[in-house]
Amino acid sequence: MPTRNFIKRLLKLRYKYVSQKNFVLILSAIVGLLAGLISVLLKNLTYGISWLLEKSIIFSQNKIYFILPVIGLALVYVFVKRVSKKPLGPAIPSILYALSKKDGKLASNKMILPLITAPLTVGFGGSVGLLSPAIFSASAASSSIGSLFHINRKTRTLLIGCAAAGVIATSFKSPLAAIIFAIEVFSLDLTFASLLPLLIASLTSIITSYFFVGDEILFKFQVTDIFQVKDTLFYILLGVGTGVASVYFSKIYLAIFAFFNRFESPLKKLVIGGFAIGIMLYFIPSLYGEGFSFINDLLSGNHLAAIGDTPFDAYTDNIWVVVALLIGITIFKSIAMTTTFAAGGTGGIIIPTLVMGSALGNVVAKIINNLGLDFHVSESNFTLLGMAGLIAGVLHAPLTAIFLIAEITGSYELFIPLMITVSMSFILTKNSLEHTIYTKELAEKGELLTHNKDESVLTLMKIDTVIERNFITLNPEMSLGDMLHLGVAKSNRNLFPVVDDDDLLVGVILLDHIRDVMFDQSLYKTTSVETFMNNPPAVIHYEKDSMRKVMQKFQDSGAWNLPVLKNKKYFGFVSKSKLLTAYRRELINFTS
Repeated sequence: MPTRNFIKRLLKLRYKYVSQKNFVLILSAIVGLLAGLISVLLKNLTYGISWLLEKSIIFSQNKIYFILPVIGLALVYVFVKRVSKKPLGPAIPSILYALSKKDGKLASNKMILPLITAPLTVGFGGSVGLLSPAIFSASAASSSIGSLFHINRKTRTLLIGCAAAGVIATSFKSPLAAIIFAIEVFSLDLTFASLLPLLIASLTSIITSYFFVGDEILFKFQVTDIFQVKDTLFYILLGVGTGVASVYFSKIYLAIFAFFNRFESPLKKLVIGGFAIGIMLYFIPSLYGEGFSFINDLLSGNHLAAIGDTPFDAYTDNIWVVVALLIGITIFKSIAMTTTFAAGGTGGIIIPTLVMGSALGNVVAKIINNLGLDFHVSESNFTLLGMAGLIAGVLHAPLTAIFLIAEITGSYELFIPLMITVSMSFILTKNSLEHTIYTKELAEKGELLTHNKDESVLTLMKIDTVIERNFITLNPEMSLGDMLHLGVAKSNRNLFPVVDDDDLLVGVILLDHIRDVMFDQSLYKTTSVETFMNNPPAVIHYEKDSMRKVMQKFQDSGAWNLPVLKNKKYFGFVSKSKLLTAYRRELINFTS
């Protein structure tokens, strides 16, 4: 009770002394602070688990680390079964769904769950990243703040974008890429009203991370080889390669999930997935965990340290064996990542994408340099360009990819090569795959917000708000006289649904259909409703028709009213006039 009274007093003071614009800026700073704290906490929890396991005599000296992911997945399984009772679900798609269908509201427990399941998954060597769980947790925190202060959907959406920007900024020390990530992935409008809160959240989160971890950065690299026009063809080649790899990444992700979905038991998924991950780790140890050390080793030119101890160590003095091993990492990183997800683990795809891109970029550079054609390119630069190409292709976020790598290197020397590689990768991937791993399922269901305002407004609209129920139903066996006395005389509508005894819609009657006979008393007892009813030009299915599809049905049928079926039974009508009025109202709210 004291807490509730305190919140009430706080809200009164806020409405009295703080403008809406300044209040949003204050909230964005708070969200940035929380995003920084969550990122640091998640990282430290995960690295703490990894450190303890590395120091363990059982796992380090006996080199049986490849069984660790199975243990981690088992712990996640027990936690989900005994504590949370429900799997966490994919982070970014869950947030995107909340933005489109839940007014940006996320359950408060989503702030805590990723902080437990992600460290268990990644700390024990699961081949996934920590960024998406951190974004999920920070977004849930921002949603809870929004609910506490009764903010509207649009502001709550902006705060979730601030949470995502804060996490990216904290992780990479890259505020510009963080802002662009929020705009590209969450389809935020790039206006001054949204840009300033995103900037404040990014800066606040970076300052928070500096306070706790100092100037520590994920990637330590300084560009020394500048852009040369003669290498343009190689950048284009790398762009094509990363585009193909991005398509492969998405296809293998969907294929592996389709395979695991055949098993209903989560325990069976865990056993099969854990066994598969163990085999991959035995032959390719660098698939273990997130993979930051792998990227840093490649950037420093130490490919042997990046690859690690493998059954093929005796042959790694041959550069083509090294190339083959790096190609194997490129191919199997996405497989190991998706298998970790499908087996019940929690994590993200952003860091695995960077790992896969770094391996591919390094491979392309090594091939160019060792063909014996007197060509030479910077392997470190190509490692970075490969990372950018995969981010652009897999996430459909080309600007994020360019600015992320530019800020990581602290230099814009690679800007032109980045633009070439990223644009080629993005164009190729976008033409092959309309939607990303994040958005494919939501887009197919009509539940995805995009930068297309028309489609976004239709996505935000809820069918319940336009369904009208004040129609008098008729039975097909009812006589014309009863229809007139019990239906027409008591209704202010000119449309009547005809339903049978099981509430199944069998037809509709318009007043115009009976206008010529409604005063002919000789027909009152000799004719029935069934005589005059017609099939509706189209039917709206409550469970599966998106608002975009509803609008399309009105356009195709030319009707002014269409019946709605819920669980295959008559539920009500949607009128074109009410639909367009609701659309106009939502459009005003969306663009204001």
